[in-house]
Amino acid sequence: MQKNNNPTHEILLNNISFAYKQCNVLEDVTLFIKKGEFASIVGPNGGGKTTLLKLILGLIKPDKGDVRIFGKSPDNVRQRIGYMPQYAHLDMTFPATVMDVVLMGRLKKTNLWFSKKDRDMALNAIDDVGMTGFAPTGFNELSGGQKQRILIARALCSNPDILLLDEPTANVDQQTEENLFSILHKLNAKMTILLVSHDLGFVSKYVKSVICVNRQVVIHPTSLINGAMIKDIYHGDLKMVRHDHRCSPEGHTHD
Repeated sequence: MQKNNNPTHEILLNNISFAYKQCNVLEDVTLFIKKGEFASIVGPNGGGKTTLLKLILGLIKPDKGDVRIFGKSPDNVRQRIGYMPQYAHLDMTFPATVMDVVLMGRLKKTNLWFSKKDRDMALNAIDDVGMTGFAPTGFNELSGGQKQRILIARALCSNPDILLLDEPTANVDQQTEENLFSILHKLNAKMTILLVSHDLGFVSKYVKSVICVNRQVVIHPTSLINGAMIKDIYHGDLKMVRHDHRCSPEGHTHD
């Protein structure tokens, strides 16, 4: 097993393999993510993108290999990771306010009530996503883009060091997507961000790296230089990512 004890690496996956119902999803994946990274995870449907996030969270365990977050098991540091799952169809008749939804990010097994600190943290998270003043608003009254912001705020409510987002801009228009990535760009000054996205050409303007996932994982730096990208993954020509750098598990060093 490949070892790496670099303290600047917040996320370490060493020779990870994972199968679901005897179907291999990820094979021999080694991935090192440094503090302050902002990376997009791309790949075909069923290629293992969401599985990669769940392994980092510790929601599932690898069949082989080792996952270390801040040098520890994911179970021991989960409170330092914010997670926004794929947008789900919610019951829009459920009478939840924006504050109710964001406070879910402060839930703990040890208590079922929220302190003043919890509410202050929730208000700060709502501010961070540009939704100041919406705390008492019904969640079902929001637009699609506003809902996405509030779900990001829920992930931010625990004041995480790592933020994982699974398709945060799905089903929103281009302007809303632009606004969301502007928010994430600012948040990246305070935390490491990994997000799943299918809009590679758009996110390359913001992210530092692209993590290509299709059972195996390769990392590339983003670039505005036109060129062919990972034909073997997408079975077609995609541009905006260079293949002549960042092909080691540790990846490319940014100047």
